[in-house]
Amino acid sequence: MWGIFINGLFCSAYHPANYATLMEYLPSFTANYEVFVKAEEIEWELRPYLGNESGPEGLFAQLEAYLTLLVKWNARTNLTAIREPAEMVRRHFGESLFAARQLGGASLGEGTLLDFGSGAGFPGLPMQLWWPELGVTLAESQNKKATFLREVVRTLGLKTEVWAARVETMPAARLFDVVAMRAVDDMGVAVPAAVERVGAGGRLMVLMTGRMAGDCPVGFSVEGEISVPGAADQVVRIMRRG
Repeated sequence: MWGIFINGLFCSAYHPANYATLMEYLPSFTANYEVFVKAEEIEWELRPYLGNESGPEGLFAQLEAYLTLLVKWNARTNLTAIREPAEMVRRHFGESLFAARQLGGASLGEGTLLDFGSGAGFPGLPMQLWWPELGVTLAESQNKKATFLREVVRTLGLKTEVWAARVETMPAARLFDVVAMRAVDDMGVAVPAAVERVGAGGRLMVLMTGRMAGDCPVGFSVEGEISVPGAADQVVRIMRRG
């Protein structure tokens, strides 16, 4: 069950009489509340995205803490248009973890990943939680969002780097084994910039709608294109350099 505590009283979103009021009240909530979404409920919501895998120990407890921060900060900073916690779990956590699984384990090893235009941390932070040894960099140029990312990294005790500037300002020599993108504003502009950060033999991974799927960048080949569970037109496209 999920809901929130309002002035010490628990309000369940699953109660029909509460749901509409809760959803109207939540966006303007700025203090004195606690999101009540247990790790067990998060695990249940994520089953379609994880298959038979359960991820590293403590994954769902970390996602619970992440979700609590996301809902709290989203009440005063526009991190995501999605307001319902269960929908955040499915759309943000679920899709990001599904994408992480498509990268494979042994082939990724202790490599590096750049989350290009990370926003509220998707897909990079769930990928970090799924692959703890992965060297993840979250690139986010908006200061408020970058501040939120640092708070999540601090709270969860992660080694993740937050690059609080445009990717184009990184040293030219900084290349990554994987560059991941999701819900960027202008894919036509972002993809060429992202390609510049993919190392030799590395991969570009894009979460996008099928209608946005265009030609592969020059020098890349499509390694796979997988439909996201529960999203009719959402796909994960993975392209490899070389």
